[in-house]
This record gives sequence, structure tokens and C-alpha cells, in this order.
Amino acid sequence: METQYYTLIEKQDFFEIIENKYGELAIFIDARDGTPVNPVLEFDGKKTALLKRDERLAVRLDNIHNDTKEPLAEAEFVMIVELKGKAVERVYGVPVENVEEIVFVGKQTRADELIKAKNRDDVIKSFGAVKSWVIGK
Repeated sequence: METQYYTLIEKQDFFEIIENKYGELAIFIDARDGTPVNPVLEFDGKKTALLKRDERLAVRLDNIHNDTKEPLAEAEFVMIVELKGKAVERVYGVPVENVEEIVFVGKQTRADELIKAKNRDDVIKSFGAVKSWVIGK
């Protein structure tokens, strides 16, 4: 079981998926800070994908176009293009993992992001603590 106590999930309101003549897909999103580490794209086969960019940050892609579902589900890799305005910040390939369901766990702090385990109580709850010892009080 993988537990990530400080995962930030950002919703990408505008993104573009393109396909070239070889059937390869590229996804254009807003640039994020930092270099991706072992990124992977999870796709539920329906309308949602989750780009796990690194151990801290994931980008949620909602309302995937119906015509894109099949090519995305069949893809082994996609190219991610991160843009700052119209300028390309970075390009990298990510493997695609088809999953039954993408589960978002966290508190919605504003319209476009979810934060998981932001405060002490959230960490304790996520950790599944059954006992606690306070020292020095």
C-alpha cells in the first residue's frame, strides 16, 4: 500500500490532447514548478486521467473527449508538454496505466486543487493511528 501524506492534486481546467499520424498522443498542460520524477498517467477509461508528476504533485484532467478515450486507453506512453503561456517549458514521456477508478482523497481548498493531509489531524487520520503518546506535557 502506497501512502502519500502530502499529496497536492491540481485540476487542469484547460488542456489539449493531440494525436499525430503515427497514433502517438501528446497532452499540453500548464507548466508546474520543478522537474517531474518518475511521472505516470493513470486513466480510468471514462472521462478522467491523473498525471502523477512526482511524489508530491498530481494533475487531474477531467472531461476527456469521447474521441480520445480509445486512443488514450490503448497508449503505452504519452508525451506531456508543459507550457508557460505559449512557450514550451518542458517535454517528457510518461507511461499510461489503465485503472478501474481514480480516487481523489483530500480537502478541496479552492476550485482547482485538492490537498491531502494538510494539517496534523489529517496526517494522524491518514496514518491510521490507533494509539498516541504525548511526551513533555
